[in-house]
Parts: sequence; C-alpha cells; structure tokens
Amino acid sequence: MEQQIFDLLEQKNYVEIKRLLQDMKPQDIALLLEDLKDSQIPVVFRLLPKEIAADTFVEMSPDNQKLLINCFTDAELKAVLDDMFLDDTVDVIEEMPANVVKRILNQSDAQSRQWINEVLKYPKDSAGSLMTMEYVNLKKNWTVKQCFDRIRKTAVDKETIYTCYVTDGTRKLIGRVSLRTMMLNAYETVIEDIMETNVISVDTDADKEFVASQFSKYDLNAIPVVDKENRIVGIITVDDAMDVMEEEATEDISKMAAVTPSDTPYLDQSVWRIWLNRVPWLMLLMISATFTGLIINTYEATLSALSPLLFACIPMLMDTGGNAGSQASVTVIRGLALDEIEFKDLAKVLWKEIRVSVLLAIALAVVCFGKLLLIDNLIFGYDYTVTLSALVAVSLLITVVIAKIVGCLLPLIAKKIKLDPAVVASPFITTIVDALSLIIYCNISVALLS
Repeated sequence: MEQQIFDLLEQKNYVEIKRLLQDMKPQDIALLLEDLKDSQIPVVFRLLPKEIAADTFVEMSPDNQKLLINCFTDAELKAVLDDMFLDDTVDVIEEMPANVVKRILNQSDAQSRQWINEVLKYPKDSAGSLMTMEYVNLKKNWTVKQCFDRIRKTAVDKETIYTCYVTDGTRKLIGRVSLRTMMLNAYETVIEDIMETNVISVDTDADKEFVASQFSKYDLNAIPVVDKENRIVGIITVDDAMDVMEEEATEDISKMAAVTPSDTPYLDQSVWRIWLNRVPWLMLLMISATFTGLIINTYEATLSALSPLLFACIPMLMDTGGNAGSQASVTVIRGLALDEIEFKDLAKVLWKEIRVSVLLAIALAVVCFGKLLLIDNLIFGYDYTVTLSALVAVSLLITVVIAKIVGCLLPLIAKKIKLDPAVVASPFITTIVDALSLIIYCNISVALLS
C-alpha cells in the first residue's frame, strides 16, 4: 500500500490517497510519513481524518513533529492538540525547542496549560513526568448508575475508563473500581460496597523504571500517582509503561555493548554523534586491556622457555572465561531488572553460581583435555603431552569458576552502590576475567613445568 501511495503522490491523486489513509493504523501512517520528502509530509498529514490525525502525530518522530508544527496554522495546531491526551502533549513538548514549546502552550486552553506546567515541573525520569491528569474519579457514596452517568459525560476526555478511582473531598485516594465490576452490579449498588481499598499506587517522585516494574508485577492497566498526603494527582497507563520498558531495555543493551545510549534513531544520528557515543568506551576498554598485555609481557620469556604451545591456548582461555562471566552477569542483571534478585540475595546467588560454575568447569575441562590430546596431538601433530593438556584443562576449570563468581557479584555490587549494573556487564567483566585467567594460567604453568 505504501508504494501505491507514493505513486498516487506523484500523480497528485489526493482523493484516492485520503481513501487509503482511512484504512491505515496511526502507527503505520507515521512510518509512511518517515519515508516521504519534507515537502510531502504536511500534504499527506492534512489528508488524514480528524479522528486519527492526533494519534498519528503522537507516533511520529520529533523531527517530523517539529516540521508539521512549523507548517501548521494556529487553528490546525489547536485542533491536533485538542485531540491529544495530556501525557502525549508533554512528551512532544519535551522534545521541542523553546520557540515551538511557546507556540504549543499558546494554543492550549488555560486548563491544559496548567496541567502541562504541573507535569513539566517533575524530574524527567519520575512518575510525575509520565502521568496524565485525564482520569475518571468517583465518590464512594455514589451508586453505579451515578458513576455510569459521570463516565458517559466525561469519558471522551479521559485516557482510560476501564479503571476508575474513588476519592474523598480532598482528593485522597481511598479505592478503585473497574468498569467490569460496575457492569456486573445493579444500578443501585453503592460504590463503597464494591470498590477495592488496597490500591497499588506510586509517588510522584518514584523512578519510572520502578513504575514500569509495578505494571508487570501486579498485572495493571493503569496505576495512580499520589503526593505525600496520598492525594491522587494523575495516573500512568500501561502504554506509557511499555514505552519505559522499551527505553530501559534499549539503554541496558547499549551499555552492555559499551555504547552510550541515545534516544535518536540510528539513521537520524550523525556520524560524529555515533563516534562520540562509542569512542570513550572503546578508549577506556583499550586502556584497561593493556593490563592483559603487561601480564603476557611479564611471563613471555618464562612461558616460551617452558613450551611454545602454551601461548596457543591463551585466546581459548580468555574467550571462555569472558563468555562464562558474561553469562552470569546477564542472568543477574535480568533478575535485578525484574526485581527477582536483590542485594540481600548475594549469598544465595553466589552459592548457586559456584555450584553451576563447578559443573560447567568440569565439563569444559574434560572436553578441552580430550581435544588437545586427541585432535591437536594425534591429528594435527602438535606436541601436547598429558601434562601439558592437563595444565591447560585445570587452568580452564579455575578460570570458569572465577569468571562466574565475578560475573554474578559485580552487578549486585554495582546496584548496591547506586551504579547501573548494565555498565559493569560484558565489556568490563571480560577485561577483568582476561587478566585473572592469564595470571592463573601463567602461575600454574610455572608451578607445574618449571
């Protein structure tokens, strides 16, 4: 369909384009607009039906949003803003330069401006910055019929109506009730009799990653945000929580690969920005890896005198140790992210990883010993004796055990001292394990062969 729209644009057949756009989802239209020329984006956007224009605008990249805002008349901008939910408007504002923000605020009504300014005052990574104030609030003495009347009257402006919140006269959160519960009860039923009083909520200053974990933990579709006096100030919906989860996963993957995270899509980043995101990490890892070279230089003469074949096994030992450490670290980092593991579980994690590492180390050492004797020695003719093969196998066994211990401990320690566990993942663990494996290998070689 996209190619068909491109062809119709060339033919300037806007009537047919408008018909095709009516059957497309906002997310797909946003992707389509990304592939258009800058001059074509406003043309196609103005063909969108009013009911999906705002949803499409929310899904677009900040650059294209800025392009459209600059092309919009004040009336067009106000029409789009009026159909957007508050949290989406705040997300757009956070990505825009000051002159664009001023224009957006000028086209918002007084109530919306007040709400936007209220949300913008919270730290960027807090629950307050994610919330919307467009929720349904009910009173405990209302009947189900009164609640339905309230929902019908105000639902068009609310982000979700499936979960409603019960407050007192001072906006204190005292309960919640789902639309399903109300539908299954008689009209004359009082809300106080059917509402849940044990409501899961978060503070306005709560970290957004913690907020996202609550959705997963309690299987929520919305969570209320309260102030210090337990007064509800807004809600966060599951779609916003999913965006946070995606951002955090992307950030962790970037850090584990030794790349500075970026919110900008890869193709939209300049070469210099990509260079800047990568070069500090590579320099740091390069400098830390020089310790490995120092260790090799220290033992080079001794190992060469004992057996030239000892050097051939160094890459295998380092790679296996690094991979073993990375396995343990990634497992622990995932457990930390899902709140399955805490620092108090350090002893349990360590004991489990020690047992696992011993089993893995024995299996790898046996295979390594057999491979050196049967394949390298008999088939390829390298002079790997039983003693030399056993030395390498024992070194590998000890390396794997130590790598697993380092891999499981570092993320837990990093979390305890308020660092991101992902930062100490694969690159740094590999560097540490490389140095340790070389020291172990060289000392065992000297002890057994001298």
